[in-house]
Amino acid sequence: MSYELIGITVLWIFLYGYLIVASIDFGAGFFSYYSHATGKRHLIQNMIDRYLNPVWEVTNVFLVFFFVGIIGFFPDTAYYYGTALLVPGSIAIILLAIRGSYYAFGTYGEKQNRIYTFLYGASGLLIPASLSTVLTISEGGFVIEKEGKVVFLFRELFTSPYSWAVVLLALVSVLYISAMFLTYYAAKAQDHGALNVVRSYALGWSPPTILCSLLVFFAIRNHNPQHYQAMLDLSWMFVVSFLCFLAAFYLVWKRTGYGWAFIFVMLQFAFAFFGYGASHLPYILYPYITLYQNFTSEAMALSLIIAFIAGLCLLIPSLALIMRLFLFNTSYVQGHAPKKKG
Repeated sequence: MSYELIGITVLWIFLYGYLIVASIDFGAGFFSYYSHATGKRHLIQNMIDRYLNPVWEVTNVFLVFFFVGIIGFFPDTAYYYGTALLVPGSIAIILLAIRGSYYAFGTYGEKQNRIYTFLYGASGLLIPASLSTVLTISEGGFVIEKEGKVVFLFRELFTSPYSWAVVLLALVSVLYISAMFLTYYAAKAQDHGALNVVRSYALGWSPPTILCSLLVFFAIRNHNPQHYQAMLDLSWMFVVSFLCFLAAFYLVWKRTGYGWAFIFVMLQFAFAFFGYGASHLPYILYPYITLYQNFTSEAMALSLIIAFIAGLCLLIPSLALIMRLFLFNTSYVQGHAPKKKG
């Protein structure tokens, strides 16, 4: 396997990790506010807090690795994406700062403030919407090179059906992934009140996720026929993704195997996400940046690959340790102090 393929694969793994971990975080924020607005906060808030407290600080590590890596492996991305991501990137940074402020106030200040809760919930939807523009722009048609300068076509982006289809998919996917995980988490905590609430969320957001996926699939046919044809060539990956969705939905519907249901959710998005990424190659940005023509030097690539694989080797055990100590610790999940041994 070439350096180019190794590099983009490592980056895509980091982005997939961010997709799953951040979706749980963002969706939990929205459900926190929604439960507050509908009078169900007392049922699920403690469970959400037990998940978020040990996890929120490591969520953005995946995103930082990805953006550092994409510029390191493909230096031209800074030139072409710099202008295009100025507005959505700035919005995302501000929203991430708002979420960090909420965590700070939640830990050291007044946690039940309605304004903080609203900003926390709203940011859970607006951040994925703003970040999804990266994938939209990569399909081409929104960035052009004119007289030696990069021009970002704002109007085309905001009036593109494909752009809004991607935003819609980002929103519903966040809520679907989060609801599925919280369903498993509530079941493990044996919190039946919270389980009934988040299970209804999981079932409710399942059909919109598939419908929005189909909407994006057909929207890309008109926007980028070349990529659409490449996706058809890898259609088996999307079929497997759909079968994983059916398995997850069935288990939640039958009120059994919630842990397996979430594993199927991760597989569902893994097959769809990596199928999309593989069909996008060799382009990083249509038609200006490709995997082979705009790659960094071999020495730099080797250094980055070693650094990023080392980062994965540190990050994955760290997450596993957090899960073992907190997320999958029965006493902690149920809201009790862990029992001391000896």
